[in-house]
Amino acid sequence: MKIDTHQHFWSYQLQDFAWIDASMPVLQQDRSPAHVRACMQNAGVDACMAVQARCVSEETDYLLSLASQNPGLIGVVGWMDFNHPQVREQVAAWAQHPKLCGFRHILQDEPSVSAWVNQATVAQGLRLLQQQQLSYDVLVFAHQLSEVQDFCQQHDQHWLVLDHVAKPNLKTPDAAQDAAWFAQLKHMARLPHVMCKLSGLVTEANWQRGLHDADVSAIHQRFDQALSVFGAQRLMYGSDWPVCELAASYARVHGIAQDWANTRLSRDEQAAFWSGNAMRCYGLTG
Repeated sequence: MKIDTHQHFWSYQLQDFAWIDASMPVLQQDRSPAHVRACMQNAGVDACMAVQARCVSEETDYLLSLASQNPGLIGVVGWMDFNHPQVREQVAAWAQHPKLCGFRHILQDEPSVSAWVNQATVAQGLRLLQQQQLSYDVLVFAHQLSEVQDFCQQHDQHWLVLDHVAKPNLKTPDAAQDAAWFAQLKHMARLPHVMCKLSGLVTEANWQRGLHDADVSAIHQRFDQALSVFGAQRLMYGSDWPVCELAASYARVHGIAQDWANTRLSRDEQAAFWSGNAMRCYGLTG
């Protein structure tokens, strides 16, 4: 079985997606499970997860509604407002939905990642989620990874998921930056409750000029580094569709991961990478 652990869906409204600009027309339209279904089938991907793309409370209800209507959408990572006065009641209500797996915040866009993760309400909220056996996805750029190390270490009662291998810079390769990213990645991997998604890297390359063979090699190198510190039992596949389409088709993104897995992982390790780890981390039932 293959599970794509990272897809985004939306009914496009300009005011909701300030990060989608005029250079991204492929994203300036509605994107639903129906739009990616054939691509998944052609790639042999059996099921997917929806991950929040808006930091508004309506996002979780919207994604859960899509999951109710689409059998192949087997898990939802929503969004919650940690400062909402009824946050406990909200989470309890959402948790009644069998496809709710966890939550995420677009942490990479915060003016200060440290200030955000160190809020008392965030600590209280993470404890609440972990008591409910709900995961939390951590989305940061490579240069922000050091700011979430303590946060991730403190919240160790359930799974945390590092999205997109913490977005190493592939646009302008820099040996010092790469070394700093890998040092922080190794530190993060020492935490046994943290999983890592091999996802999102095609758009960390210079996607405006198109994806080159050198970019694919660089992506495979970052996958290798993640494997060396997390091991095959804590890695998951994600396409980051439709954002990936800025740089490459769904078929190519899947192919990059498939070629890597075929040459690095045993049969049992591939089963873990493609589905087993996601089922264990997110509580998916298929």
